[in-house]
Amino acid sequence: MPGILWIASYPKSGNTWMRSFLANLILDEADPLPLKRISEICPSEPTEIWFRPFVQGEVSDLAPKEIAALRVRAQERAVSLNKNVIPMKTHSYLGEDCGQPIFSMKATFGAVYIIRDPRDVVISAADHFGISIDEMVEKMIDPLATCAAMPGVIVHELQSSWSNHVESWTKWNHPGIFTVRYEDLLADPLDQFGRVARHFGISTDKARVKKAIDFSSFKRLQKMEAEQGFVERSLHSERFFRSGRSGGWREKLTPDQVARIESDHAVQMKRFGYV
Repeated sequence: MPGILWIASYPKSGNTWMRSFLANLILDEADPLPLKRISEICPSEPTEIWFRPFVQGEVSDLAPKEIAALRVRAQERAVSLNKNVIPMKTHSYLGEDCGQPIFSMKATFGAVYIIRDPRDVVISAADHFGISIDEMVEKMIDPLATCAAMPGVIVHELQSSWSNHVESWTKWNHPGIFTVRYEDLLADPLDQFGRVARHFGISTDKARVKKAIDFSSFKRLQKMEAEQGFVERSLHSERFFRSGRSGGWREKLTPDQVARIESDHAVQMKRFGYV
């Protein structure tokens, strides 16, 4: 049955790494897929192209509440045009925006949810959004935090706070939602990516999974970005693929910043073994 396989995460938590793996796994070609091709195989939900069939003028002229009212229709139309499952990126939390559901359950096949230590997220996200770490700490507790629209490219996404985002996607005991920690992907990629592939019936072939992991390694993605550029790189950042490591917060954050994050997000951090 066709539908959307959501690749969901709070920003800068490993979403594009997962998309690269899935795109390479699904197509199983002889060479690594270029970044542009990955974006085509695993597109982004807020891309304006999904909304254009419902708008006579420019999508960017619509108010946020008008975009919110079109989201479910846009998703269901995308599914109606495809015979296969569509892996699709989202940074939205699993809830409502302007009183409208953000996701169509009718159009949903399943979801991979990637969670990352918020102490590492804050560093990478601050760079991505072009703000200070202290400002990002505040953004991560804002229930109305939004990924802003880029006129002509993407519409807005309501991400909410880091804790709200995590809870919204992980509170369900549902086989259609598979949660994986970024740190576990780093520690044992063959096991963790293999679990994702098997869970959604994509592949049980270890050699094929290993090849997709190799083709989507962080060093390879960094090299491709340097050579090809990457449309999803923020204007505020020198590069999209920064370090790809875990635990960098120990060197970058002040004790006060660490204490604040651990206090703000204690419940969800404890749930996933971060404190």
